[in-house]
Amino acid sequence: MFSEEHFKTSEDGQTGCGFQTKQSYRFGWFSMKLKLVGGDSAGVVTAYYMCTETAAGPTRDEVDIEFLGNRTGEPYLIQTNVYKNGTGNREMRHALWFDPTEDFHTYSILWNDHQLVFFVDRVPVRVMKNNGKPNNYFPNEKPMYLFSSIWNADDWATRGGLEKTDWKKAPFVSAYKDFSVDGCQWVDPYPDCVSTTTKNWWDQYDAWHLSDAQKMDFAWVERNLVVYDYCKDTERFPTLPEECSMSPWE
Repeated sequence: MFSEEHFKTSEDGQTGCGFQTKQSYRFGWFSMKLKLVGGDSAGVVTAYYMCTETAAGPTRDEVDIEFLGNRTGEPYLIQTNVYKNGTGNREMRHALWFDPTEDFHTYSILWNDHQLVFFVDRVPVRVMKNNGKPNNYFPNEKPMYLFSSIWNADDWATRGGLEKTDWKKAPFVSAYKDFSVDGCQWVDPYPDCVSTTTKNWWDQYDAWHLSDAQKMDFAWVERNLVVYDYCKDTERFPTLPEECSMSPWE
């Protein structure tokens, strides 16, 4: 993706800046191991996300995991966001309990009609629940492709855009391995995933809620790692969005 505009090929022919799945999916378990850009990565964003379109169209659904680079010695932040019909503004930011540049760690998304859960090394860090009714926040109707990319976002990514990308430090390299999808592949015109069938583990009752062990991990994350939660930003949202009233514990 974006090859002509965004990168120069290395001598070994292995360099790129983005890739996507050939198939789109509706619900499932999506997992990848990443090792992020080390050293001074200010302004650099490594993105791992799902989207209904190959371009950021005005009515897209999207589920984002973005790793916000930083100056040397400063910790990475992981930002998640969810779009429904082109509307996002549902950002959360978390610190991590390890250095994601030293080794590979697993980042996963569980998506079914009941909940959307973001995992880091199998630890749930964010949960969005569906109320089971038509709504404007839970993306459950459109199939999505899975993407990953690395790009320059120094207008906002590091300290609100105050820290710019130092191009003398290029190239900026993120590494990926063990990509895994266990999901419902979308096949027109009548895919198996038009409605939930519960024939897959990620669509059965146990996957509709956090387990007791996951709730303990999630409580620890809530106490220690949340840097920003839009559902608690009353200055930005004097009337909190509808989904903020949904409990992740149920």
